[in-house]
Amino acid sequence: MSTPLDHVDYDSLDAAKNAFINACKRTVDFAKPFGFIPESGFGASANVFNLDLKPFLQAGAENLSITLLPEGLGTSDDARPDDLSTAEIEQFWYNIGLKTVAVTTNDAASTGMQTVLLSLYLPSADPQKVFTPEFLKGFLDGFVEGCRTVGCVYFSGETPQLKNKIYPDKLDIAGALFGLMPPDTIPIDGQDLAAGDKIVFVESSGPHDNGFTSLRQLAKTLPEGYHTTLPDGREYWQAINEPTVLYTPLVQAILKAGIKPTNVEPISGHGWQKLMRSKKTFRYLIQNTLPIPPIFELVQEASQTSQKEMIKIFNYGVGLAIFVPTSEDAEKIVQLAEGQNLKACVAGEVQAAETREVVVEPWGITLESEGFALEQ
Repeated sequence: MSTPLDHVDYDSLDAAKNAFINACKRTVDFAKPFGFIPESGFGASANVFNLDLKPFLQAGAENLSITLLPEGLGTSDDARPDDLSTAEIEQFWYNIGLKTVAVTTNDAASTGMQTVLLSLYLPSADPQKVFTPEFLKGFLDGFVEGCRTVGCVYFSGETPQLKNKIYPDKLDIAGALFGLMPPDTIPIDGQDLAAGDKIVFVESSGPHDNGFTSLRQLAKTLPEGYHTTLPDGREYWQAINEPTVLYTPLVQAILKAGIKPTNVEPISGHGWQKLMRSKKTFRYLIQNTLPIPPIFELVQEASQTSQKEMIKIFNYGVGLAIFVPTSEDAEKIVQLAEGQNLKACVAGEVQAAETREVVVEPWGITLESEGFALEQ
C-alpha cells in the first residue's frame, strides 16, 4: 500500500503571500527621497529598487556608507492571554508589526543609518494556524505604519512552511534591512566618544522587545495573569506589548540639525549596562532620570527584583542614549525629541575612569563592567 506524500500547504501560503505583497504595495512611496520602485512593482522572485545617487554626487561623496542588518523579534509575540477578542487580537498583532519594524530599524538608527528597504522572514509549521485573518489584518497594518514612520519600503519576504522544525501554532518573526547614511555624513561608531560628553536619555514606551522570557514567566505568578490591571488602567498584556518607539526620525532630525553624536546606544538587551558598551574606560555618571513607566514598577514589586537588577535586565524607561560633545547639543536634542512627542532629558556625562562603570547617582547604584562582555 502506497503512502501519500505530505505536501506543503500552498493554498494557505499563497493566500498569505498575496496579503504580504499587497502590504508591500502600500509602502511603495515611503522611501521616495532615496529612490523608486520600477513599474514592474512587486511580486518577482527578486524585486528591484533604483537608488537615487544624485544627492551623493552633488555632495561630492566619495563613499556610500550602507548597512545590511538581519534581526529577529524573539518571543514577545507569545506574551498574551488566550481569551482575547477579535479586536484585541488584531490590536496585539498591530503592535507586534510595529515592534518588528523597530527591532531592526532602531539598531540601524544607532549608527545614523536611514532604513530604505525592509524584508521579512516568517517561517511556520502550519501556515493555516498562524496566518489567520486577525494576524494578517493587525500585523500588516502595524508593519506598514512602522514603515511609514521610518520612511522605508517593505520590499520582500519569505514565508516557508517548515514542518517538524517549528511548533504547529507558532511563528518565528525575523527580517533584514538595507540602510544608508545621508549624503556627506559619516556613520556613528563610538570612536569619538570622549570624557566630557553629555548623555541624553530618550524615553521608551515600555519593555520594547527585550526581557520577555522574564515577563512571560512573571505572568504565571500574577493574581490575574496577563489580565492583571496596572494603576493606569491597562492590563499587563497590553502594557508589555506597547509598540516600541521608532527612533529613526529623531536620529535623522539630529543629523539634519548639524549635530554630530559621538555615540548612540539603543537600551535593549543588557539594560543600562549598554551605556558602557564602548571598550574605553569611562564612567557614565547619570544625574537625572526619566519617569519610570508603571509596567516596570509592577514587575519590580511583583518579582521582588532590586532596582539594580531591573536596570541590568530592562530599559526601565530609557529606549535610547545619545552622546554629544556639548551641553548645547544635548539641549537641542531634548527639544527635537519633544517636537516628536518624545520625552527626553540631559541625563549626565561621560567621565575619565580606571574601569568601565555606570553610576546612577539619584538611586545610589553602580553597574560594574565585570560580567558585561559587550564591547564596541
